[in-house]
Amino acid sequence: MSKIYSFLGFVFLFLFTSCIGNKDLVYLQNSNTMNQQSSVEPVSLKPYRAQVNDVLSIKIKALDQKLVDMFNPAGLGQSNSADGLYFDGFSVDDHGNVRIPVLGEVSVIGLTLDEIRIKVEKQLLDEYFNKAADIFVTVKLAGMRYTVNGEINSPGTKTLFQDKVTILEAIANSGDITTVGNRKEVMIVRQYPHGTEMHTIDLTKVDALKSPYYYVQPNDFIYIKPLKQKSWGVGVNGLQSFTTILSALTLVITTYLLIKK
Repeated sequence: MSKIYSFLGFVFLFLFTSCIGNKDLVYLQNSNTMNQQSSVEPVSLKPYRAQVNDVLSIKIKALDQKLVDMFNPAGLGQSNSADGLYFDGFSVDDHGNVRIPVLGEVSVIGLTLDEIRIKVEKQLLDEYFNKAADIFVTVKLAGMRYTVNGEINSPGTKTLFQDKVTILEAIANSGDITTVGNRKEVMIVRQYPHGTEMHTIDLTKVDALKSPYYYVQPNDFIYIKPLKQKSWGVGVNGLQSFTTILSALTLVITTYLLIKK
């Protein structure tokens, strides 16, 4: 009988440790419980610099629009969908160039969007127009494209038409992290001119707002790791764990009584 009591003690201890606590589920928790309203200064977002495989939206306008129509792709501006921007936008090739009608290949790798705009404007004025033409160039990212996988309710590649996207917005647009997803070690695989790097961010702490990885960059891969509770397979909350372990306990006791007989 003492063995049964020992087994029951182990079962309830395991039940207690297998449940997923509130601290593992709540985002941006403030460790300073005395001042929950304290403000956190977010990290300053540095200007994004163009990378290989980016898709840019480059539009050229003038007082007489017919003068600059030849520099714009035929379908540009007619569709705001991801597909439309993919086919009509300007992709940065493996050499860091975009190919603009008439202008040809323009190197943009490592440049900010504002620097690309100035470079295109200068080339137009130097080679084709004068200031009287009043050339106006706009350069934007053709949507913020990222991929989320792992313990997420809607995995896959998403495109948001915003200049800035936080990792919380990216996760929310992917259906949120599942109950068994590890919010404390969210992994971000990010592209840089020198190569690929992996980073982690703890979304359960308010200090995540100060992380350099709080803002998503184009082509980010976000991976949500599973919690240990998932591999144990005993449920994600107390009721599920209790039901699972109670079934196992009933089987063990029934087997024990049959053997004693």
